[in-house]
Parts: sequence; C-alpha cells; structure tokens
Amino acid sequence: MYLSIFFFLLLWAQALTLKNLNYSVPEEQGPGTVIGNIAKDARIGLEQTGQGQAKKANFRVLENSAPHLIDVDPQSGLLYTKQRIDRETLCRRNPKCQLSMEVFANDKEICMIKIDIQDTNDNSPTFPSDQIDIEISENAVPGTRFPLTSAHDPDAGENGLKTYQITRDDYNLFSLEVKSRGDGTKFPELVIQRPLDREERSHHTLILSATDGGEYPRSGTMQINVKVIDSNDNSPVFDQPSYVVEIPENSPTGKVVIDLNATDPDEGNNGQVVYSFSGYAPERIRELFSIDSRTGVIKIQGEIDYEESPIIEIDIQAKDLGPNPIPGHCKVTVKVLDRNDNWPSIGFVSVRQGAISEAAPPGTVIALVRVTDKDSGRNGQLQCRVLGNVPFKLEENYDNFYTVVTDRPLDREVQDEYNVTIMAKDNGIPPLNFTKSFTVKILDENDNVPRFTKVVYLLQIPENNIPGEYLGSVLAHDPDLGQNGTVYYSIVNSNVSGGDVNTYVNVNAANGAIYAVRSFNYEQIKYFDFKVLAKDAGSPHLESNTSVRITVLDVNDNIPVIVLPLLLNDTAEIHVPRNVGVGYIVTTVRAVDNDYGESGRLTYEISDGNEDHLFEMDPVTGEVRTAHPFWEDVSPAAELIVRVMDHGKPTLTAAARLIVKAYNGPLPGGEPRINEENRNWDMSLPLIVTLSIISVLLLAAMVTIAIKCKRENKEIRTYNCRIAEYSHPQLGKGKKKKINKNDIMLVQSEVEERDAMNVMNVVSSPSLATSPMYFDYQTRLPLSSPRSEVMYLKPTANNLSVPQGHVGLLETSPPGPQLVPDLVPDLVPNLVPNLVPDLVPDLVPDLVPDLVPDLVPNLVPDLVPDLVPDLVPDLVPDLVPDLVPDLVPDLVPDLVPDLPVTQQAK
Repeated sequence: MYLSIFFFLLLWAQALTLKNLNYSVPEEQGPGTVIGNIAKDARIGLEQTGQGQAKKANFRVLENSAPHLIDVDPQSGLLYTKQRIDRETLCRRNPKCQLSMEVFANDKEICMIKIDIQDTNDNSPTFPSDQIDIEISENAVPGTRFPLTSAHDPDAGENGLKTYQITRDDYNLFSLEVKSRGDGTKFPELVIQRPLDREERSHHTLILSATDGGEYPRSGTMQINVKVIDSNDNSPVFDQPSYVVEIPENSPTGKVVIDLNATDPDEGNNGQVVYSFSGYAPERIRELFSIDSRTGVIKIQGEIDYEESPIIEIDIQAKDLGPNPIPGHCKVTVKVLDRNDNWPSIGFVSVRQGAISEAAPPGTVIALVRVTDKDSGRNGQLQCRVLGNVPFKLEENYDNFYTVVTDRPLDREVQDEYNVTIMAKDNGIPPLNFTKSFTVKILDENDNVPRFTKVVYLLQIPENNIPGEYLGSVLAHDPDLGQNGTVYYSIVNSNVSGGDVNTYVNVNAANGAIYAVRSFNYEQIKYFDFKVLAKDAGSPHLESNTSVRITVLDVNDNIPVIVLPLLLNDTAEIHVPRNVGVGYIVTTVRAVDNDYGESGRLTYEISDGNEDHLFEMDPVTGEVRTAHPFWEDVSPAAELIVRVMDHGKPTLTAAARLIVKAYNGPLPGGEPRINEENRNWDMSLPLIVTLSIISVLLLAAMVTIAIKCKRENKEIRTYNCRIAEYSHPQLGKGKKKKINKNDIMLVQSEVEERDAMNVMNVVSSPSLATSPMYFDYQTRLPLSSPRSEVMYLKPTANNLSVPQGHVGLLETSPPGPQLVPDLVPDLVPNLVPNLVPDLVPDLVPDLVPDLVPDLVPNLVPDLVPDLVPDLVPDLVPDLVPDLVPDLVPDLVPDLVPDLPVTQQAK
C-alpha cells in the first residue's frame, strides 16, 4: 500500500483548520483493509479536559462519495474499506479512478481526503469473438490493408492493452500493423506482404494475439480465417485514406458530418460502390451516426456530448457489387467542439449541522461548498459568491472547493436565522449560473445583561400602610433565550436608618414586585433608597442593578394638640382686667401638629360662646382679642369654645374651653400678664439665649484647657547646657549632656555688690556631683528698676560656696562668656521674662530678637521655686507690673504671699 500525504493548512478562528490528505489503495482489497490513519497523518492532537485528562477524539464523516466502499472509525480515525473494490466496475474506462471524503475531526479540523484506486493487472485482453472470416481477392496487391477488430482490456495504464501480434503465418504472406486512435486505444490492421494464389492455397488460418503491459503480462487470442477468392479487377478507392471533421456538441440530429466519395473504374455492378461502417465498428458509433450506403453521407443520429467523447473515430468501408469484391477503407476522425451547455452545480457539506453559536468569531467555518462544471476551458471556469447582505462569505481553497465562513460578529437577538444563497457562474458565452441556498440558525449565548426599563424607580406609599402591601414593580429585559433570558430579582443588602433594608421591603424573585414588610411612619422616615439586582440564569450569570426610591406620603393622622394656654380637662381660666378696651390680647392659643404640609397647617377659630361677638380670634396666630369695649359689662365671665383645625384630608380638629373672667386689681397669683409689649414674645428666644451661653462657656473652657496644656509643656521642657568644645578639650568632641531644671539651683552670692544689686549664683545641683560639667554663674537682678531687668548670667569668682558633693571645674574653666552662648538659649527663657540685649551684644547677638517676644508668655511660675527659691521675694515686686494681670493670680497664687503688700508699697 502506497501512501502520499499533502498538507495544505489554513487557520481560522478557534484553531479551525482545513487539511488535505491524499491516499491510494490497490483495487481488489478485501473488507476491513486499513487505508490510512487520519488522526496520525493529519497530526490531530488530543484535547485536554479540565482535570488534565485527554479528551476522547471524535471523527464525523461530512460527505462520502462511496459510502458503500469506504468509511472512517469515529473514535480512532482509521480509514478502511467496507468491501472489495473493483476499479473496472467503479470507474469503467476512466483512466483516473478516485474517491473523495470530508471528515470533521474533534469539531475543529476539516480533513479533505482523496483516495486513488490503483489498478492491478487482474484482467486479460479479450476480443469480441473467438474467430473472424476475411475474404481477399487473389489479385490483391501487396500493401493492401484490412482493419481487424480490436481487443478490450478493462485495466488501465501499464496494465492495459499494449500490443498485437499474429502467429502461424507459415508462408509469410501477411503482416500486422498496430495503430492508435485519438483516444489512445490501439487497433490492428492486416497487411498483405506477397501476392496471393488461390490455386496454390485458398485458405489461411492466422492467430491474432493481444498482450497487455502488466508486470506479469496477460494476453488474449482470436483466430482469423482468410479465404482467397477469384479476382475482381478493381476495388473502390476513397479520395483520402483519412478525414478530420469538427462538429459542435449537441448538434441536431440529421446534420451532415461528411460526404464521402469512393470511385471504382469498373462498369456495371463491378463499379457500383456501397458504403458502410466497418464490420468492427463499435456499437456506440452506430448509435451516434448513420451512413447512406449509396451516397456515403454520414449524418448525426444521436446526442453528441463533448464531455463523453471529445474525439470520435469512424471506420468506413466501400465495396462494389461485383463478385468477390475487395473493400476500400478510410477513417473519419470527428472532433467534438465543446459548447457551454452544462450548468454549474453546487454541493453543500454542513460543518455545524446547520447551526452556529452567536459567539463564533469572524472566520468560523460554517459549511464546505463544492462547485463543478462539466464544460472545459472558459466554459468550465467558475466564479462563486454569496448573495445578499448576510454575515457570511466564501473563501476559495482549491479545485473549485470553497468554505463558507462568518464575515462579522453574529447577534442572535438581531437575527436568529439566515438564508444563505450561493451563486456559481461560468465564463462561457453566454455565461450560465446556478444558485443554491441553505439555512443557518444562530444559537443563543448568554451575552446580554438584564437591563432595567428605568435607571431609577420612584415608588410612593402613604404612611400607616398595611405590612405586605404592594408598592410597585421593577422590570428587566434579557433578550437571550431559555435560561439565559430568565431573570431573577433580589435586593442588594444595605441599611436603612440603621436597619436592614430587608426589614422594610422585599421583592418577588420571579416578577420583580416590591412589597412593604412593615408599616411606615412619615414622621419617622420620609423616604429611603435601595438597589434591586437582576440576574439571569445563564452560565456564567450576568447581572445589573437599578435604584429604587420609596417615598412615604404624609397622611393626616395626627390630631392638633393645644399647648397654650395650659389646659386642665380641656379647660383654661383666663383673667382679664376691666376697661382694657378693644384689641387687648386675652390669650394666645398655640397648638402643634406632627403632620407636614397642609396636614400640619393649622387654623384657629372660636366655634361657640361668642354669639355677642365680644372676642375675636386670629385664624393664623391664635391670638384671642377683645372685640367689644365693654365686654365685661355684657358678660363678666365669658365661656368660649376654641377649635384648632388642620388642612389635611380628612380634617382633624382639637377644641378647648376658655373661661374669660373680668377682675379689678392685680392678677391672681401665678396668672401670666399678657399685654401688647410682650404679646409677640417667642418661646424660642430663651432657648436661643441658653444655647448661646452654653457655647460661650464651652469656648472659654477650651481656651483654659489649651493654656493649661501649654503650661505643662513648658514645665517638662529640658535645658541643654553645653560646654564649648574648646573650653574642655579633654571631654572630646560630640559629648553633650542635657540638663533639666532640677539640675540647676540658685544660691546667695557671698560677694556684696553696690547699687542694691542682688547677686545670685547659678550652680549645678547635687545630681551632677559626678559630672564633669559643673558650672557656677553669677546673676545680678536690679530690683529697684521701674521694670524688671535681668542681665545675662556671667561667671563669678570661685569663692562661692558649693553644695557638698559637687566637684567644681570652674577653676580650670575659661571665662564665663564662653559657656553662656550655649547655655542661654535653653536656660534663660525659663528664668527671666525680660532680657536686655544691649548688655550682652557679644554673647547672643542673633538670639535676642527672636527670643524676647516669647519670654513673658512662656514664664511658668511653677518652675520658679525650683530655680530661684531665694530670688522670688525681691524679684516678684518688679515683675508683677509687667505681667498680664489676668494671668498672675492663676500662675503664681501660692508663690507671691506678700504680693498685695508690695503692690501697695509701690
């Protein structure tokens, strides 16, 4: 078995490929013979499932030209024979015998398969008969030819008929010449080699053998009986030994093909010529043509088809009517001219079983189309296209084979079915065209999100509704089919006024109807919003949501309540002085209604007891005034029924009884005074004043807390005293120590200065006993100045008394000004409130301008007792006048016990 495979690969979307496979198989193979393995030869791999296992392969035959002879195993992809294949029966005399098949592999690869049936030399050449008789005149000259019947070998190619030969020619009187016709078939002619002598031998028996060209040649024989007869002087002779004519196919019957002419110089019957087909002419020739025996005119009597036989050869013989005639022969070759007489034909092979998913990308193969035309040349050249505005197109592959593919994205919701019409037209004159249609259904995919008819649904419900009452519906459309278009509704979890929204409303999952779960109160909640989710049942689910606002409508469900005047059993007694005149405000009736809008708008009126029109009532403000100057004379004790009405539907009212009494003298105890000066007094004014006072107190408290926090921050502030690196080189560079206020103390100086200057020494505390950073500075505090003036600390002599345990380094220290610049920034702001920049210009020239403004506010008296315990009695009298008076009592309440005396003395 010989296998030849040619791959022509064209990729489409989703790995859809078209592969061409060519196989060959010898004829006469029995059933079950494997022709080829499509899966292996087309290199079709196995798909992997989600669990990593190989998915079972599948092969589906789309079209099979010989389903009774060949088939494909649907699982393994093996191509095999179903029964014995006889090439001669299948293809007759066609030199090319081929079967075709289209297979769809793994639902993504199309295999175009062609199978050539190879011929085997299983047939021997055969003659129509076992023997023939030929009469030859004894005066036949050498070279005279006599056509013989041809042998037939159904095998093709090399296995077909190859040659002829004669045997048993004992006298070498005859020879054989083999000629070929236009269709390639070979025929023999018997040729006379030497003159014949009837008296010497009147009969000759020859054996004609036909041999094929197979590997193991086969042959067939026929016996030729030659009878030598008396001479007939002359034989008919044609003008030409052969003729060539052309006729178009489908020529009408009766049309003359050729008018033959043969002459015989004899007279009488010996010269009368009769025409006929050769005795060995095929039966098909006799069906297509006729010949007039007397005139030699050949006419058409059958249907001439170019596709059946483009060349027809006719053997004609002419003989006279004399005794022992010797026929003359000629050959007429008829060339059939092709005409555009065959309509194109279209064959469909559906790949998708007539349906395709709307999610299929452009380029997805829908069907295979085979277009054929039996005509040849231009008449058989075809053009093919898809008609109409449909999302499909044709792609040409080879050998008039096309694929129908999608041209653009599909949308089932726009159109769920297409009628695809394909037209094939040839290039003949005039052109012939043929159309054929097939239907493609679009399968639904879950590609549409449910869409609500509104972006926001506004629903209203009156308050005091019944739980379970229908509020309204939401509606979402999904144009998909089946489960893909089935929509289910649900409420998105959220909170409404601190509670779960599902405790307020719920929604019917099937139809989107929204129901109230509870009874709503307009005075508690006026509206609330939530979202409703619409989700389809497709896979995967698609969803969308919309907003719903439930507005609670106010219902007039609250009766007005009278709050002024104070009622007891719906009655109030009011005392009014006599002689107050007209317009005096007797009282003001006030009522409240928790409803809103018109339902909460109130109107006041006197409904009863005012028949004499002694009083009148403002319907808006509720003020009751005197309307008669001498009402007390008419009715010293009037009883009025006052009614308060809202404007809701239905109207709700409240009533009170007012007993108005006239009196002389002061009002009874506890009776409020109502006059024109305070009649417009609003109850909200005291509330506003109270809130304002509370706000001021809160602000003051915040300011106090802020000041206290700032004071505490100053208290914990550290003091950084550094000894200049050049003063103590033995300490090394970079060694610093932070000194807190507890490490510093003031002691009385032993040196008495003049001008009433108190001299204080600043020394290190016992906590620095082991520290090499001992310091001793002297300060002069001018207490007699009109304002406090404190000089920068300056070094003093070493004769100061140092607390026991201190190790002094002052003797080896350079003068004080070298240490002061490092000490002042941290120490001075907490010691003194005022600095005198002109006294220490060379100590801190750049520090004072920024330091002084922050000294006085940052003075923290709580630190003073620790820093200057002996300094305060003399220092405070000069400091107090310069301090903020409001801060001193709070800052140093216990520090200045003699402050008032000092203040008086000054």
